[in-house]
Amino acid sequence: GTAIEQALIDAAGRPVLVVHGACPSGADRHADHYARWLRGKGCQVDVEQHPANWRINGKRAGFIRNAHMVNLGADLCLAFIKDGSRGASHTAALAAQAGIPVRRPTA
Repeated sequence: GTAIEQALIDAAGRPVLVVHGACPSGADRHADHYARWLRGKGCQVDVEQHPANWRINGKRAGFIRNAHMVNLGADLCLAFIKDGSRGASHTAALAAQAGIPVRRPTA
């Protein structure tokens, strides 16, 4: 929660859009729930989910989805990398290559 709170502070009153890969567990789920909770408390936070299309893209679906999210652009990438997560690590690397600042919060 504190990483999203810091992003809100850094946004200095501008609305914050939390974009994630819609994984049913882990950081995506937690970020989604926390952002929605903050919105319920009156914060200017919205959520945009980008689920991977495993049926069409097979094993590469997560990486294709990650590239799509980065290509949409962002002011900041929060990468919650647990146990060397390939997906979060991939997204963080793509964001950095795109010139998007990356923060890697740790528990």
